[in-house]
Amino acid sequence: MPNDDISRILKDWAYKAGRLNVRVAEAADGREVIQLRIELGIIQMELSGRPDGVLQDGFPSLLALFGSRGTQDGLEPDMCRRLREEGVQRSHRSAALFAIGRWKETIRDCNENLQLFDLCKYHANDKNDQEALEQFRGAVIALSARAAAEWAVEEDNISMAMAALEKGLEELSQILGEDWEQSNETQLLRGMKEALVPKLPRSERADLKERLAAAIENENYELAAILRDEIRLLRE
Repeated sequence: MPNDDISRILKDWAYKAGRLNVRVAEAADGREVIQLRIELGIIQMELSGRPDGVLQDGFPSLLALFGSRGTQDGLEPDMCRRLREEGVQRSHRSAALFAIGRWKETIRDCNENLQLFDLCKYHANDKNDQEALEQFRGAVIALSARAAAEWAVEEDNISMAMAALEKGLEELSQILGEDWEQSNETQLLRGMKEALVPKLPRSERADLKERLAAAIENENYELAAILRDEIRLLRE
């Protein structure tokens, strides 16, 4: 049908390569939706619940369904596949939300995907399903930390931004093992920290040394390494 043609919409919003083309639009009923322009069209996602808006037995997502009903019998492979598909949708939305500075919703989506990863890790009946999503955990942790830091910077709270990045780095050190310092996620968060350290007020700078001493005393060597990097940057 002629009215189904979206050529005019695509022409009015040209695709630009090399960046995420994202916008928030108003649906016919007045609700906000998020749109992602891709080379061959537009992906439209709901701002909450499942991005595709499809209810799961009356619940806004499979994650919410299992959060209410539990997983007494474990998760069979087909259900794990459906959960992974839901996680992919949420990952697309979180990246789009980050691109337009919707920090709160980005963090929400990251937290929900980490819950979904845990659901499969601890309740899947098949070992492959238990491990399938773990390769993405570091990227989700890093995106959440970046969003929290950006949000804090917008509020002129540099110390809170630093704390968010430190928390993300500590979580990465716990899940990535001995190679965590070489990971792309670690390098990304450290790069953000390096840009923020010179902006810390003097009182916060002095606090870094106290926190370093406490971390060493408590044998939290991952945090100690992070704090040493911050102190080194202050001296440069």
